[in-house]
Amino acid sequence: MTDAPYGPQIPSSCPGKSAKRVFAQMSRASTDLVASTKNVDGRDNPGHDGARGRGFRVLSAFALTLILATCGFVAWVYSLGPLPLDEARQVSTTVVDRNGKLLRAYAMADGRWRLPVDAKANVDPTYLKLLLAYEDQRFYAHNGLDPLALGRAALQLTTRGHIVSGGSTISMQLARLMEPRRQRSLYAKLRQIVRAIEIERSMSKDEILDLYLALAPYGGNLEGIRSASIAYLGKEPKRLSLAEAALLVALPQSPETRRLDRYPEAARKARDRVLDRMVEEHVVSLEDAKQAKAVPVPKLRKPMPILAPHASDTALSTVKDTPVIKLTLDANLQKVLEPLARDRAIALGPNISVGIIVVDNESGDVLARVGSADYFDESRAGQVDMTRAVRSPGSTLKPFIYGLAFEDGFVHPDSLIDDRPVRFGSYAPENFDMTFQGTVPVKKALQLSLNVPAIVLLDRVGASRLSSRLRQAGVNLVLPKDEAPGLAMGLGGVGVTLQDLTQLYTGFARLGTTMPLRDLMTGRDDREPLRLLDQVAAWQVGNVLLGTPPPENAVHNRIAFKTGTSYGYRDAWSVGFDGRMTIGIWVGRPDGAPVPGLIGRVAAAPILFDAFARTGKTLVPLPKPPKGTLVASNAKLPLPLKRFRPVGDLMRTGSEQALHIQFPLNGSRIDVDRSGGEGSAAMPVKVAGGVLPMTVMVNGASLGEIDGRRQRLIDPPGPGFARLTVIDATGAADTVVVRIQ
Repeated sequence: MTDAPYGPQIPSSCPGKSAKRVFAQMSRASTDLVASTKNVDGRDNPGHDGARGRGFRVLSAFALTLILATCGFVAWVYSLGPLPLDEARQVSTTVVDRNGKLLRAYAMADGRWRLPVDAKANVDPTYLKLLLAYEDQRFYAHNGLDPLALGRAALQLTTRGHIVSGGSTISMQLARLMEPRRQRSLYAKLRQIVRAIEIERSMSKDEILDLYLALAPYGGNLEGIRSASIAYLGKEPKRLSLAEAALLVALPQSPETRRLDRYPEAARKARDRVLDRMVEEHVVSLEDAKQAKAVPVPKLRKPMPILAPHASDTALSTVKDTPVIKLTLDANLQKVLEPLARDRAIALGPNISVGIIVVDNESGDVLARVGSADYFDESRAGQVDMTRAVRSPGSTLKPFIYGLAFEDGFVHPDSLIDDRPVRFGSYAPENFDMTFQGTVPVKKALQLSLNVPAIVLLDRVGASRLSSRLRQAGVNLVLPKDEAPGLAMGLGGVGVTLQDLTQLYTGFARLGTTMPLRDLMTGRDDREPLRLLDQVAAWQVGNVLLGTPPPENAVHNRIAFKTGTSYGYRDAWSVGFDGRMTIGIWVGRPDGAPVPGLIGRVAAAPILFDAFARTGKTLVPLPKPPKGTLVASNAKLPLPLKRFRPVGDLMRTGSEQALHIQFPLNGSRIDVDRSGGEGSAAMPVKVAGGVLPMTVMVNGASLGEIDGRRQRLIDPPGPGFARLTVIDATGAADTVVVRIQ
């Protein structure tokens, strides 16, 4: 046997593989056989068995002719070549959400819309019932050719004078779609039959039906049931009415003359004929058919859906040669947030755009990404994805400054801090409203986004350390060329994207770790959590932000959030979170031009609260305080935590010595023996200098006061790195990091 992919096989006993050669051999053999029954003068050979001999020779000639004809037919079949399955299976690239809902489809290279189909999962059973009853009643019984259907079609043509039903099976129609022919002829029909049998041999019934439903023509550049249903009915074919199902069955019979956008009346009549036939076949009741006929047919073609266009474009450029790309987005959420961005941008003025990103806290999956106010609005640079654009973050990095200060243990949310004029060399930060609040609690300083306290704390924490910690959490801040991190980064003197900023804020809801964001659900997920803060510090920041005064008419203490405004009113930000998700908002002009009066609290915060409301989900409370969290009013705080004093205020006069931890040494490794039971693993802490009383803290949790000899035994934490801080009565502090083993 000689094999051909998806194609016919020709027996090796046949004289050859060329149809012309086979037929020539057949002609010569027949002539020779007849000649052998004659004398040289042309008369029959005599003999007592002459009649019997002649009969045998005639039968032999007939048999040889039949054999050669069969071989010739096989050779012709072989000459057709393999089935063009690879070409037929090419479809439009589709981008779907996490639940398989269509976000966006891209036309094929030649402009056709051909969407992949899974009949069992994505097509209405009513439509499938009508299709098989109308086109191929014995689809699951025959092997590509249905003689009963061919006979019925011929009888109806003879008795009624016109075609009532066709004799072609769905497999034969699929063959015609795979190899289109302009002329209708016996040769074309024979070719379809042969190809239908080949299709049945190489594919299952479900595969045949799916491929037919993807290739069936519906007029213009629409191919397949999904393309037609979306373009004409504005929905997937998963749920169809009887009228819609009958219409979609009728259109492929004559797709160009029944196009709904050109010939709706012809389409309606064809639909009604399908319904009449279904009544005759007892598939549909007469009453149901009457009601379906009363439904008008659509007369306009709808555009293909374009949800999450920026995310789809990015995915298409990332994932190659994949017909279906699955994103982590939620189509329902995306569908309600895109109009929100568009409406708010229009209300804010010309050339304004809005970016929105929604992230699931636990998984780090991006649930919605609105890259601009309107993808097709050139005046707003709609095709620029503002969730990935580097912009100045304004005050939105302040919570991370406070988080490091809480982690280091030299300040508490209820500590007092001064909001007063201060100068760092030539740099003198000022508040947004050019006023000062005096002495305020640290939590109020963060909630009111006061600039001076944030910069004072950043000076103590260290700008380089802040930058390093954010980079450790998976975010790279963009600084001007050859510039090191400085105090100005606390007020927006650095570049960051909305998606990176939102990833950082998930760290508060996750109690100290971030998860790299993910848009694609394809491939292996090998992401690991990244450290941002310790658990106590992360909870403290989240709890403080929960008390931030909300925008007008919004409910208090429901969403933890922070706003920001960049220098020159170029960017307005708002990022908020609950226990389930984090949402980031950016508002501004994509070209970076200033917009007078564009303030985060006024422009971005209302969008944030509206976005949470449109998710349709009940807000989830933030996590409870981790073990060891110091929850106390200022009056009950240890003396060193009652008030924060800047580094310049810690200078001593006279013989006082600066506070210094003598043991353990910074960076040392401490081996703890816990085999002796309770108390055997105590670790000594010894300090020099400073003013009593002194408090020792481990990882932000207070463990009590140092005694008069300036030493204390403490119970060390579990294995790993630990931050040990000692604070004296003046607020002076010293910190070491050790590794416990």
